[in-house]
This record gives sequence, C-alpha cells and structure tokens, in this order.
Amino acid sequence: MNTVAKFPSGAETHAYNPATGARIDAVANTPAAEIPAIFDRARQAQAIWAEKSFGQRRRHLLKMRDYIRDNADELARIVSDGNGKTRLDALATEVLPCLLACSWYGDNASKVLKPEIREPSSLLWVGKRSEIRYEPLGVVGIISPWNYPLSIPFGEIVMGLMAGNAVILKVAAATPLVGKAIEDIVAAGELPEGLFSHIVGSGGQVSSAMFENGINKLFFTGSVPAGKQLMAQAAETLTPVSLELGGKDPMIVLEDADLERAANGAAWAGYQNAGQSCGGVERIYVHESIYQQFVDLLAAKTNDLRHGVPNDHCGVDLGSMTTPKQRDTVARQLAEAIADGAKIVAQSQGIGSQDGHFHPATLVTDVHHDMTLMREETFGPIIPVMAFKTEDEAVALANDCTMALTASVWTRNTARGKKLANRVKGGVVAINDHLYTHGMSDLPWGGPGESGIGRTHGPEGLLEMSKTKVVNWDWLRAKRNLWWYPQDKQSYDAIRNAMHMVAPKSPVDFLKSAGKVVPVMIKKMYF
Repeated sequence: MNTVAKFPSGAETHAYNPATGARIDAVANTPAAEIPAIFDRARQAQAIWAEKSFGQRRRHLLKMRDYIRDNADELARIVSDGNGKTRLDALATEVLPCLLACSWYGDNASKVLKPEIREPSSLLWVGKRSEIRYEPLGVVGIISPWNYPLSIPFGEIVMGLMAGNAVILKVAAATPLVGKAIEDIVAAGELPEGLFSHIVGSGGQVSSAMFENGINKLFFTGSVPAGKQLMAQAAETLTPVSLELGGKDPMIVLEDADLERAANGAAWAGYQNAGQSCGGVERIYVHESIYQQFVDLLAAKTNDLRHGVPNDHCGVDLGSMTTPKQRDTVARQLAEAIADGAKIVAQSQGIGSQDGHFHPATLVTDVHHDMTLMREETFGPIIPVMAFKTEDEAVALANDCTMALTASVWTRNTARGKKLANRVKGGVVAINDHLYTHGMSDLPWGGPGESGIGRTHGPEGLLEMSKTKVVNWDWLRAKRNLWWYPQDKQSYDAIRNAMHMVAPKSPVDFLKSAGKVVPVMIKKMYF
C-alpha cells in the first residue's frame, strides 16, 4: 500500500565543503506527497525495462560510461568538495571505479544471469528437467554513505539496472551534490522515465518511506547500529536487505615481508580518504623481529604526508574528514588510548588553512586490545601498531573483533600468505596489498559478523539483485507419478525398493532393486 512519508515538504539539504566550512549549495528535499508516485512510476518503468535484453540494457550503461569519462574532472571536483578527499583520491577511488563498473556489468550480466539447465539429481527423477531463472526483484532501494558517495551507490545502481530492476536512491545528507551528479550520469543513459529516482531527505525518514511503499529489497551501506535498525524495520514486512556495515580491518606483517612495500601499503590503506574507508587498515600486527624497523619506516612516511584543503594541483596528500561528529570520534579514541599509555610516534603536517574538519595522519604504538582504539571502528586517519611473536598470536589478535570486512597478510612467500589467509576472518584477505578490491567489479564485497549481510559487486552482487525461479517440466508425459493416488502396497514397496536402487549395497543390489521398481513404475505411470 502506498503511504506518505512523514518528512517535511519544502525543506532543503545544505551542502558544505568539509575542508573549508564554506556552504556550497542546497538541494531541495523530495516532498513527502511525491513518494508514492515515485514508486508507481518506478514499477511501471521496471515492467518495460525487464522486457529489454541484456544487450539493450548494456547500451544505456555505455552511454553513462562515456559521460563519466568525458566529465571525470568535474565529477572528481564535486566528490572532493563534498566529501573532503583529495582530487586524485576522488578520481582514482570514485570516478574510475564507476567507469569500470559500467563496462564490466554491461559485458558480464548476461553470462551471470542467463538461465541454467539443471539436470536430474537422481534416477528417480528421470524425465524431469529444470531451468533456473534469475529474474529482477522489481524496485530496489539504495541508501549510501558519505565516505564514498559516488562509487558505492553507483556500482549498486549499475548492478540493479543490468539485473532488470528499477532503482530508488538516497545518498548521505552530508554529500547531496554527489547525488545530483549521479542524477546527471544516469540521465546520460537515457533510461525509461521513472526507472531511476533520487530521493532527498533524512535517512531514517526515507528508509521508512521505502518500506512503507513496498520496496522489494534494500541495499544499505553505513554503521552497524543503523544497519541493525534497518534490519528490524525490514523484518516487519519481510523485506530482504543487503547490509555493508564496515570493518576494523587488520594487517599482519610477517618477518619475511618486504618492509618498504608494507610500510607504503600501510600508509595508503590506513590514511587514504582521511582513514574513512570501511575496508582500510585500522590495526597493524608486526612480527617482533622487524617491529621497530617497520615502525621507523612508517613513521618517516607519516611525517612526510601533508594534510590540507584539496586543490587542482594535488598539493596535499590527505584532505579533511567529512563530518565533525566523525572527527570527534577519532579524537576521543586517540585521547583515551594516550591516557592508557599509547604513544604518538608520527603525524602528518598541516598545509595552509586548517579551518575544516582536519585530523592529522597519526601513527600510534604501545597499544593493547583493551583500548577502544583497537576494538571499535575508528574510521579516521589513525594507525595503531602492535608486535606479535608467533603466527598463532597474530591470527588470534586479527580475529579478536566482531567485524571482518577485509584483512591483509604481508610476506615474500605467497604460499605462506595464502595458508595464513585461510585462518584470518574476512570477506577479503589480500596478500601484500590492501584497500583496492572494492574497485574491482568482478569481485564480491562484504564480510561476516557485524560487517554485514549479503554481498555487492561481482557475479554475487548481480545475484543479490535477482530472485531465483525454478521452471520444471516432464518430457516423459506419464499419466501419473508413482507417489500419486491411489496409495497402495505396491507403490509403497516400489518406493522402498527405489531406496536400494539409488543407494545400493552392491551392483547386485542395484540390479535386483531396479528389477522390482521399473515394472511397477511403468504400470503405475502409464496404465
């Protein structure tokens, strides 16, 4: 049933540059009275879209891809101004993955979602044929975060469209202009009217409106508490959800690691996007024999980093954090750790104005697992480092967490790294790298525990955007099945003997049981 959401009409969501504090613009909130009509148009458009071939859908995606390519600099600027990350960061981790997503899903959706013939699983089902079909869900909702305001929602939009769905998007309130940029990208695809809509308003109110108006599935990326609240809402209507809720991702550096690469990788994966990456390095465990050498290397690299207002000239390495609330969370965790004995050994240098939501890249030692810094998601540019003695200890420390989105193992011995990866919890465990597989459209993204439910990206993401249907038929054209009415002793004995035919004690047992079953089947099914 269509109902009206309870958020106010006529209000605006204001956009600010978190690195300068300057107001950029405002976006009008979607009037509550329009929400039911948006869903109605989406359902009508989806019925048309679902009839299109994968090749026809792909052509629309390639138009979006070309728009992204031709407007890459402007898109990077919009993301940078709205989120606070550097222009290079925005281009490499937001704009480029969107372009790649259009290509990969456009090329591969037909292979992943094509109907599949399933052969009979037993002699008892001879004559039965089955086809597995992957059908569109209908209208899917996407509620996206502010840390990757372009690449996270757009990848899901592309998956949803290629699977034959209509899409309704809600971007984070902190980055409303990125939502408008997504509207422009999708408009370039020339989709049927109403197939894609962008709703502007508060997160809780929009999610309620989605459930009230019968969304077929909700894809959410955000915090663990918010994800749990949405799951509770979804339970009331049994609406399926896919939740990506973040991580407290570990990095294990073994004694045979290439320390230069490990230190460079740690700096990138720990400080990139001002540490606001759910799959970034949040804690590092280093073998005691190389601990000090690694810390010294990473300290030097941390001290060389520059944080400040992003610009066209790539004059800084880190931009600002996106919200003052998140900056305060990071500062609180760091202060608590220092009060408990932790030491700051290196920090990045501020360049230019520091009026925005800045926090320096910070390397911390003398930490332990009783600290909040080591147990709760920090989501900021802090890297704590601990030493370990044995692989067993490293694994125990890495797995001592409720979240397990990604992890990494650093070693010159790939076989050793793969073996250790088997023991480390994580949706992704990388060897000698970290924080890049989210940009690979062919790989699934997600993790166990409080990191969420379901997967996005890759074939798994396309399947999450689909519902499975079995179409089954019988080419034998019998008058009845053996187990149909009337029930009698002959049918019972035949079924009992059939158990020996499909699970025989010996070849002789098979032949004897088949000799008892087949004549009865023919008699009962055809005469």
